[in-house]
Amino acid sequence: MQKEISDYKIGLLGGGQLGRMLLQSAIDLNLDVSIMDADPNAPCAHLAKHFILGKLTDYDDVMQFGQDKDLITIEIENVNIEALKVLERNGVKVYPQPHIIELIQDKRKQKFFYQSQGIPTAEYVLTESQADLYNYLEMIPAVHKLGTGGYDGRGVQMIGTVADIDKAFDRPGVLEKCIDFQTEISVIVARNERGEVMTYPSVELSFHPEENLVEFLFSPANISKEIEVKAQELAIKVITKLGMVGLLAIEMFLDKRGELLVNEVAPRTHNSGHHTIEANQTSQFEQHLRAVLNLPLGITKTLIPAAMVNLLGAPNHTGNAIYGGLSQVMQMPGVHIHLYGKKVTKPFRKMGHITITNEEMSVLKVLANQVKNILTVKA
Repeated sequence: MQKEISDYKIGLLGGGQLGRMLLQSAIDLNLDVSIMDADPNAPCAHLAKHFILGKLTDYDDVMQFGQDKDLITIEIENVNIEALKVLERNGVKVYPQPHIIELIQDKRKQKFFYQSQGIPTAEYVLTESQADLYNYLEMIPAVHKLGTGGYDGRGVQMIGTVADIDKAFDRPGVLEKCIDFQTEISVIVARNERGEVMTYPSVELSFHPEENLVEFLFSPANISKEIEVKAQELAIKVITKLGMVGLLAIEMFLDKRGELLVNEVAPRTHNSGHHTIEANQTSQFEQHLRAVLNLPLGITKTLIPAAMVNLLGAPNHTGNAIYGGLSQVMQMPGVHIHLYGKKVTKPFRKMGHITITNEEMSVLKVLANQVKNILTVKA
């Protein structure tokens, strides 16, 4: 006899803001979710029914956490793969699958996968050290990415001139030729065990000039119907070629020739899908749970255009978070505030996000800029 979903013991590796929002969707479905994180003050800590302290990269901690679960899933890729493989062999369902998380953990392996599967991506070479970049001067200007260990804008640097090589990473990485692009978009796609696939409409991304973090997001993306169809097809191709179960966020460049190139992927809920809580028929967080539990996938239709603004810790401020401008922003029409419960702010730390909904994109852009300029997090 098949278990009811409420009887499943679900384990989530990671207790950050993504886990927090996933937990909110899990409550709506009456799911039994346990969370493990190394930080006793993680955003999920005081919300989770079962919160376990443990290091996500530690074999023993992950094994002990997962051994009594029916299903393990993630909110961050930096987890112990060997433990997940053993748990999978022992009959625990692990989604996304450990070998796919392992592939995505390594940008070098990612690039080879794209190339081998006919998935368009930027021209690249693999580098072994800082000195190795001098062998590829013809690639400059380029973007240098660490093979492993990068996250949330870290592990990525611009090599604009030969002089910048002195600041390059001295570890194995990927050197990508700069793309002359019109815009950067993101498509979120979900796939369940049955092979059912559902994509979200493309969104347009605007990045912080210094920190390589998404500053603004606009939904839907300002692209032609033809490009939208191509973006959806490319997202489906990537998740299908991977054979992945779960939710996959795919950032793409739209170049000046009208071609789409895969830039980055994340096998989990993602910053580029936060607006779906208010703006789409099914949020990315509910969709993640539907996918890993092999439930029917939800309709992803856009209900209303939206903008999302990341609330980042102010530069030169570290300490207990003090929010400025909250009352003023809450008076603005269509504003939905999400604070992540982080007590301590740091420069450019993600402290929350604001989704703004409005039928007119021109109004959204004005409101997004106003929110960015009014709302602050200082110490």
